[in-house]
Amino acid sequence: MNDKLMNDIEVMNGITRRRGFGTAQIILFLSIAILVVVVAVPVLLIFFNAFWVNGEFNVRDVARIIREPDTWRALVNSLIIATGTTIGSTLVGTFFAWLVTRTDLPYKRFMKAMFLVPFMLPSFIGALAWKMLLSPRAGFINRFFMTQLGFDGPVFNIYSYAGIILVEVMYLFPFVFIQVCGALERMDPTLEESARISGAGLFTITRKITIPLVMPSILSGALLIMLYSMAHFGTVAVLGIENGIFNIPTLIYQRIHQSAGSFASIRTGTVLATVLVISAALILWLQGKILSKGHYQIIAGKSFRPMELKLRALRFPLLLLCVAYIAFTIVLPTVVIFLVGGLKTYGLPFTWENLSLDNYKFVLFDYKVTKDAIWNSVTLGFSAAVITMFAGVMISYVIVKMKVRGKGILEFLGMLPFSVPGSVIALGVILAWSGRYGVNLYNTVWIILVAYIARYMAFSLRANGAALEQVHDSLMEAARVCGATMWQTLKDIVLPLVRPGMLAAFFLIFLPSLRELTVSIMLYAPTTRTIGVAIYTLNEDGETVRSAALAGIALILIVVGQTLINRFTEKGRG
Repeated sequence: MNDKLMNDIEVMNGITRRRGFGTAQIILFLSIAILVVVVAVPVLLIFFNAFWVNGEFNVRDVARIIREPDTWRALVNSLIIATGTTIGSTLVGTFFAWLVTRTDLPYKRFMKAMFLVPFMLPSFIGALAWKMLLSPRAGFINRFFMTQLGFDGPVFNIYSYAGIILVEVMYLFPFVFIQVCGALERMDPTLEESARISGAGLFTITRKITIPLVMPSILSGALLIMLYSMAHFGTVAVLGIENGIFNIPTLIYQRIHQSAGSFASIRTGTVLATVLVISAALILWLQGKILSKGHYQIIAGKSFRPMELKLRALRFPLLLLCVAYIAFTIVLPTVVIFLVGGLKTYGLPFTWENLSLDNYKFVLFDYKVTKDAIWNSVTLGFSAAVITMFAGVMISYVIVKMKVRGKGILEFLGMLPFSVPGSVIALGVILAWSGRYGVNLYNTVWIILVAYIARYMAFSLRANGAALEQVHDSLMEAARVCGATMWQTLKDIVLPLVRPGMLAAFFLIFLPSLRELTVSIMLYAPTTRTIGVAIYTLNEDGETVRSAALAGIALILIVVGQTLINRFTEKGRG
């Protein structure tokens, strides 16, 4: 009887394998087709348009464009800003990570949570706030020093390389902070304890043992900051253009929008975008080399508690330093955004007579530009999140659960947008969907939707892939043995089990799309502004109080969305 049952199961297994093979290939084909059309084609068109002119390979034009004064200056500016931001963010992130993980600093958990807040706030809104505080003539801080304390000029000019770098450090240091915190929390403290027993002091231990051991994590986070800063649009656009400081993304934007998308501007844009892609590839290669080093083995196989170093007399001074940093970089600019959004006219003092909610009511209910921008961001974010969530489930299922040839292509294509700057994605989408190949989406909301799907596909793959890893193969094998098709298995078993991961993927895409600027600024039309674009254009047009009011509303949406993400993530883990 048992032998007969086993034979029946083997027969059914063979049938389902044959049936599944065809279905698997169909799903694999659809998955590759989606990623090729949405991701690979736009990126490949960047390289094609940069190096091919009239059907011929042309490197001389590329060299000529790079040698032009404006483009060369933008390349140099990108390197200066990215280098300064990387060094500053690495120092700040490593220092605070060490404080909250390896010392007896009071209120460490609260401090750690607060140091992660800049990670979810749009840096261009922060730049807008610091413009209001430290612009040379109208900035509130500079005006206070000049009118109340008798200073002859501004104490700090935010329209400078130093201003751009300082603002970017405020919002990018969590890249290093998160990675170093993780490494320090898992690090075996044996070497540190041995050094302390031998009489070494706190700073000697940190300098000679702790920092060298977590150096791979420090460098990995630093390279991510370098990658992000090289491709960052918002901060340089708000603070740099005023003083003639352009980086690569802002120069691409200026050239394309000033010339209404002429061939020469597109050509210059593709050359600059190629430089960004090559830079990103080099940075990611360096990161991979650093993380693959085998001699940095700091996590042992036994359980342990990290050694807590005693700060003694420095305990409360360092606590005050942390509180001051949080107040200066998070609380102050956020409060300024909401207060300026409530002013009747920009420049008035913050008194009850000058403050009201009229600007917030106006941008929410009366002003068509901002109403349309909010509607566009919400609908685009929702649509992109839903489409990318379901596409991500299908592609992740192929990558994680199916044993078919070719799925390595999916992994590469799926993560490609994660390593390609947003301005490159936007420019590639313009080349692919502006009518040259039969489909014209330019100046429509659909081209932004396509760009969002390409940009955030990696988020969906990561969230859904992690959820699918937790679903044991035996559940699906049991369903297939009982005669269920692959689609029935997906519908009745897989999807219900990965629902928390799908919801997490939805919010991980919806929330960034609400604050997105780099892609949208390249693709918007007068009727397709998003929240980020509306904030930026209102500020550029001198509508400072309305820009601040819309920025305040965006911050509220972001905080609410982040809270939902945290809740769904906790449910998924439970």
